[in-house]
Amino acid sequence: MNGELSAPPGLCIRQTERRGRGVFATRAFAVGEVIERSAVLVIPRTQVAALRGTLLDSYWFWWDDEHNACALGCGSLYNHDCPANAAFARDVPAAAIVFTAMRAIAAGEEITINYGGAPDDPASVWFDLA
Repeated sequence: MNGELSAPPGLCIRQTERRGRGVFATRAFAVGEVIERSAVLVIPRTQVAALRGTLLDSYWFWWDDEHNACALGCGSLYNHDCPANAAFARDVPAAAIVFTAMRAIAAGEEITINYGGAPDDPASVWFDLA
């Protein structure tokens, strides 16, 4: 095996040079194309609090004022970048997060999202970007 893990069609998971595992395109994605619809586990914050300081603490999405969500599939493995080449949006009725290409993404390119907001929003995030 070449270090890649199985993923939804068009995607693969592999090690990056600086950021651990990441999600990469195995085919081109056009602007506005849905990359992945990740089912989520919606978890009350009272339960999430017990996981503070653990590895899982770095993989949550904000869901609403009382819940966080853990995305399945590749969802919790997209790395942060600004500007990012993809965006994400909650689909509350489906309990999913939808990842969409914000610009053309070439095969072999890492797919990134901005953890702090819009793909090109330089808002600070809660971790060191170095």
